[in-house]
Amino acid sequence: MTAGFQLRRIPYPYRAMLAICSDLDETSDRNVYWEIMRFLNTAEQSAIGPGVGLEVGNSIYFDMPAEQFSYWNTDDTGREMVRALIRSGHIDCLHSYGDLAAKRKQAARVLDELDRHGCKLEVWVDHGTAPTNFGSDIMQGHGDEPGHEAYHADLTTDYGIKYVWRGRVTSITGQDVPASFGGIFNKTHPLTSGRTLLKEAAKRMLAMASDKKYAAHRPNRILRPAVLRDNTTVYEFIRCNPHWGGVSSCDQGRHIAEVLTEEMLNRLILRGGMCVLYTHLGKIDDSNISFNPAAVESFRRLAEMSRNRHILVTTTSRLLKYSRAVREISFDSVQDGKDLCININTTANENSISELSEQDLQGLTFYVSDPGKTRMKINGKEIIGFQQNPPDYTGRTSVSLTWHALEFPVI
Repeated sequence: MTAGFQLRRIPYPYRAMLAICSDLDETSDRNVYWEIMRFLNTAEQSAIGPGVGLEVGNSIYFDMPAEQFSYWNTDDTGREMVRALIRSGHIDCLHSYGDLAAKRKQAARVLDELDRHGCKLEVWVDHGTAPTNFGSDIMQGHGDEPGHEAYHADLTTDYGIKYVWRGRVTSITGQDVPASFGGIFNKTHPLTSGRTLLKEAAKRMLAMASDKKYAAHRPNRILRPAVLRDNTTVYEFIRCNPHWGGVSSCDQGRHIAEVLTEEMLNRLILRGGMCVLYTHLGKIDDSNISFNPAAVESFRRLAEMSRNRHILVTTTSRLLKYSRAVREISFDSVQDGKDLCININTTANENSISELSEQDLQGLTFYVSDPGKTRMKINGKEIIGFQQNPPDYTGRTSVSLTWHALEFPVI
């Protein structure tokens, strides 16, 4: 390879990536759901106040008790809202089929509904102890257990689910970088935070000892290939809650300010990590005011860090795909006359389960000595209109495949 040529781990010009991965548990109705999404994703005046203009996804489930917002429980307007948000990429996680979905035919009904409306989801997040969960230990599911009445893994993966969360949460701030326990201990709460630190250390020790339950904690990576009980191969991902009280502490909209602290965000930037944040934004105290002032301020702080190009905030699906791309692509550079030609190959290999699409490569950045004399190819196809970047915080110039922001739907 040419001297000075190197893959940049995080899309230019950012130093870290964050996805707020919210389970919709206890969201009361479609109005609360919509106002949360509008506040987070637009600059419009919402019921919470002026929006912060980030890119934040959400989740959906279907068969739930009547008092909780879900696809089947809401009205036609609510269902059309959900479909619009799925198509735009802002609902990107299927949060199981719901507490009341216990049979394969209920999963099939959901998938038929999604297909009929052209709605595709690629991320699955286990919910509570729902029968359709994939996790057999923490989440007590049967969704990948052939012969069980709740078995659906074949249907769900054929539909398009590739990324699966089975209950694994870490206290470590920042993944896809070496593990560090820094920030877990809190001197104001020494006993509780000390216990959290010891629990995280124990998880890693068990992982190093080949304990299957904690295997995802060993490499401190967002993603790893995993085999379900029916021998289907998927990507399993881990989420993070760095609160000093433990992975189940303050994992709610009413307490998000105690997690998205300035200290936590600065640590993520300093480590150059990726984070899929575990939370439940719909768990709030007042359905008329979705977020309290402290929560609003924490989102405004995050938005400022995003505008200052420190943290790229995006959806769970997009972050997972980017993490995959960085790990799985093969690439090289060759001098072609006066130009440097970067060749990117996405063909599935021994490290991948399926081939990446060109859209999955958005944000890929390579350090080069002269962006103006650089060309890029993907699988032999010349790329027109890639970004030529001035020096970043390291002082190095680069080129990027453009990262296109999602467009929030007008409903």
